[in-house]
Amino acid sequence: MDLLALRYFQTVARLEHVGRAAEKLRVAQPSLSRTLARLENELGVPLFDRHGRRIRLNRFGTAFLRRVDRALAELDDARQELDDAAGLERGTVTVAAESLLALTDPLRTFVPGHPLVDVRLSQASAEGMTEKLRAGDVDLCISSQPLAGNDIRSRVLLDEQVFLCVPSGHRLAGRGHIGLADLEGEPFLTTRPGYWQRALVERLFAKAGLELHIVCEGDEAAVLFQLIDAGLGLALVPSLGLRPETSQTVVWLDVDDPDCRRVLSVAWREDTYLSAAAQRFRDHVVEHFHAPAGPRSR
Repeated sequence: MDLLALRYFQTVARLEHVGRAAEKLRVAQPSLSRTLARLENELGVPLFDRHGRRIRLNRFGTAFLRRVDRALAELDDARQELDDAAGLERGTVTVAAESLLALTDPLRTFVPGHPLVDVRLSQASAEGMTEKLRAGDVDLCISSQPLAGNDIRSRVLLDEQVFLCVPSGHRLAGRGHIGLADLEGEPFLTTRPGYWQRALVERLFAKAGLELHIVCEGDEAAVLFQLIDAGLGLALVPSLGLRPETSQTVVWLDVDDPDCRRVLSVAWREDTYLSAAAQRFRDHVVEHFHAPAGPRSR
């Protein structure tokens, strides 16, 4: 039983698809299938139920995957720990976030000072980030929602107000602040389900007993203010997005509800080894958000 076979099995088990696993591993599908067959022969039990081209982990495979995940994670941690002990000023940091906008400023100051650290980013919902942490696919998560798990630790980066953004000519634009009842029947721009903006607006509308009317679901923060300015709808936006260029095209209004806030946190798994590079990046992000900030334009 060699490590390569175990890594092949782990990938196929997670995807439950030999073709996609072969593409991810960059190996020929017949070679991957032969490796799996040899592993099952060595173990003496089938690890998958096969139905034509479809495969599913069976009870033997499910039990074996738990052990393989644990063993490979220990080996990966050991290799990283030795690299860190040897003082290598390099490494890879993998980070998942609901919105990458929160990372742009910390990256602007981190990357020049750590030229040998490879930072890799991905975008995911809270559920997706939890899965990535569980699978060891990422080191850190930047989340605006709690990530479930007793082994997940987090630190608050930012507790900020969330504003309502409206077109400059909107009926509410001159109000300064609004109540939730003022939003009845208004079209809203928000994210797909699973992301914090969607969870927040659904929670606020449910509390007020209002029906939410969504006209746009998307993740392109760069075009959000253009869509608002075009009159398509309204949106809830955190104060982190409050910049001089956006305040000229849309109007930012206070929402008279104490729950209209966003808590941004960095999360990591406590039961796995966090590389020196990942620790440096985590600490840098914490320092960035905890540093005194100047006043924002509005």
